[in-house]
Amino acid sequence: MELKLPETWIGHWKTTDLFEHVFNIQGEIFREQPGRKTLKFYEANQAYFLKLHFGVGWIEIFKNLFQLRSPVLGAQNEVHAIQHLEKYHFTPQLIGYGWRGKNPATQESFVICKALENTISLEDFCRDWKTQAPPLSLKWALIKKIAYIAKTMHDSGVNHRDFYICHFLLDQTDSHLYVIDWHRAQVRKKVPLRWRIKDIAGLYFSAMDAGLTQKDLWRFMRLYNKNHDPVFWQHVIKRATKLYRKTFKRDPDYVPR
Repeated sequence: MELKLPETWIGHWKTTDLFEHVFNIQGEIFREQPGRKTLKFYEANQAYFLKLHFGVGWIEIFKNLFQLRSPVLGAQNEVHAIQHLEKYHFTPQLIGYGWRGKNPATQESFVICKALENTISLEDFCRDWKTQAPPLSLKWALIKKIAYIAKTMHDSGVNHRDFYICHFLLDQTDSHLYVIDWHRAQVRKKVPLRWRIKDIAGLYFSAMDAGLTQKDLWRFMRLYNKNHDPVFWQHVIKRATKLYRKTFKRDPDYVPR
């Protein structure tokens, strides 16, 4: 078992089973699905997000393995990714975590992060850009920030695996940009090319209806990869377009050439 929590919480809770206490925390449920639940709670008037993992079961593990995918067993991926990237300040602040049990199918785990208040997802922020173009300076400033995050993340050895604009949160006070939902992330010495392509294709797919122009895309490409690799971007565009067609049953309005 591994467990880390703020000392002030431990003293305040006054319980002999801290792990069980965390799993009994009540709050506003934001997401609940088989084997995982995310809720918002308050401690000393500060908001936090708690993600609980209850064990995925052998069926889910074997399903992923048969599909040649790495199964997500619990909170470890998210904890390791945030710890690896926290010095760059675009991840949520890690407050606590823990896991117990040796059986990968039934292992319980959790991760607690400080809530990112007064933020809006880029999916919502850019929702009307297709019909109401934003100021060019704003759009290019966001493209610069997103490209920096993508490049920094990949160059440091992390790929997200759910790299969509809905997982980017923009602080409406100071315009700082964060990325959330790291539970599927992978940490290596070097991100394999196929995983770079998957992340960037997912990002582009999720922004296809944001009214991006060829100049916008070229700007991102130059910032992400100064040594422009046309083959890499061909794979990104092909994968993003295929995902768009599969999701919306139609072609995107614009595909770069």
